[in-house]
Amino acid sequence: MTPGRFITLEGGEGVGKSTQVRRLAEALEARGLHVLVTREPGGSEGAEAIRNLLMQGDVARWSPHAEALLFAAARADHVDRQIRPAIGAGHWVICDRFIDSTRAYQGAQGIDDAAILALHGFGSRGLLPDRTFLLELPAGEGRARAARRDPAANDRFEARDNGFHDAVAAGFARIAEAEPVRVRRIDASGTPEIVTDALVEALSDLLP
Repeated sequence: MTPGRFITLEGGEGVGKSTQVRRLAEALEARGLHVLVTREPGGSEGAEAIRNLLMQGDVARWSPHAEALLFAAARADHVDRQIRPAIGAGHWVICDRFIDSTRAYQGAQGIDDAAILALHGFGSRGLLPDRTFLLELPAGEGRARAARRDPAANDRFEARDNGFHDAVAAGFARIAEAEPVRVRRIDASGTPEIVTDALVEALSDLLP
């Protein structure tokens, strides 16, 4: 049986993660792989219920500590019920956001990285992706793209100020610099086709 793999796409608002998750899944399926596409927060029944709590309401609805705990709880259910079983069955799992988003977003609010990883170690038994892609755009371009979307689609995190989003981008950059084997930085400024090609090329060492 072909070994299952776990791939995540990360990045700030408006960088095109959702588009590239779908396109990458199509590219891998064309190679004969079984692919599960999922997202965070969410991906399982319990995690989707927590997603509704996290993403809706006023920006100040939850404290940073409460957010970190809610994300960890949602992820634990998602990992147990969807991600680990799919990998065990030999499927490739592609997830729109995972632990690195918590590290970047809650880290931007002052939560210590070691504390976030400790929660992940307990709740999700420390599962890390085989490969993480950090999609990057020039400063402000992603937020400009996000602003052109349907305002009704905006959530508590998109609504925050530029200083917060700059801190998130810096957090992602630190993770990528510290873990260059797992995390690959991808220029997301090209056409969707060019970006997908770059993703597939950066997976070449894992493809059967």
